[in-house]
Amino acid sequence: MSQQILQLNFKFDVPRNDYETMCSSLAADFAKVPGCQWKIWLMNEKENEAGGIYLFEDEKALEQFKASPLAAGVLSHPALSGFSVKQFDILEKVSNITHAPLAMAGEAV
Repeated sequence: MSQQILQLNFKFDVPRNDYETMCSSLAADFAKVPGCQWKIWLMNEKENEAGGIYLFEDEKALEQFKASPLAAGVLSHPALSGFSVKQFDILEKVSNITHAPLAMAGEAV
């Protein structure tokens, strides 16, 4: 199976500092998600939009995350709304040419 990207975007309705505090309290939980190789936290303060880009080792790991209590907690958080959840295959050959932080199974990124 090939690696998968999850792109999650949403609106937030709390001050940026409060949002960042909330993220900091969850970062360790996200770091422990099985099969998630990394997550990049996104912020567009001007548009009150945030989100994340995740790299999963395969589709099974991504689907397990989407069904997890952690994902459910994010999707049901009262300060977050207007979710966009998109899943992508990776074009590995051209991504490697452009230095994407991908790794083969079992390798460190």
